[in-house]
Amino acid sequence: MNHASEDLRHEHESVLFGLDVLEKMAGQVKQTGALDTKDIADMVNFLQLFADKCHHGKEEKLFFPAMEAAGIPNEGGPIGQMLLEHIQGRRLIAEMGISVAGGKLDADMFWDAADGYIRLMRPHINKENMILFPMGDQALPAEKQAQLLQQFEAFEAEVMGKGVHEKLHAVLDRFEEKYLHA
Repeated sequence: MNHASEDLRHEHESVLFGLDVLEKMAGQVKQTGALDTKDIADMVNFLQLFADKCHHGKEEKLFFPAMEAAGIPNEGGPIGQMLLEHIQGRRLIAEMGISVAGGKLDADMFWDAADGYIRLMRPHINKENMILFPMGDQALPAEKQAQLLQQFEAFEAEVMGKGVHEKLHAVLDRFEEKYLHA
């Protein structure tokens, strides 16, 4: 890997896969008004830990500040827009969590939050992949890219802990069988 954005793009693939699963879950809720609340809680956990805490954490604490230092504007620029969308995403993830609080599903709340999150994050990821990351790739010199990749590893180890990624991906594997191949 030569660019920090390569790591972030790779994580985007997992998030997009999670969005495909979430879309199937939301569709089932829309059709039947029911879904295993544990599955929803597990999906919310994946989104909170992997998509937000780990992935967005790397962007917000490491990648975006490096881009700003290289002259890419935050306020009124693409970084500021991505940060705003991260905040919107957190709100929608929280609403999905609230929709299954106490083990009882509020189907309308879940549907609205899941649908909103999917419609927010797919274009968000596309904007990062197609616009923002290429800007960073061009603006950040090779030594800064290498430093960021090392910082990403350290951040992940500190924030996620050992084996958490594997557990979260195992949840996605289980969901793939249950929701995408059913």
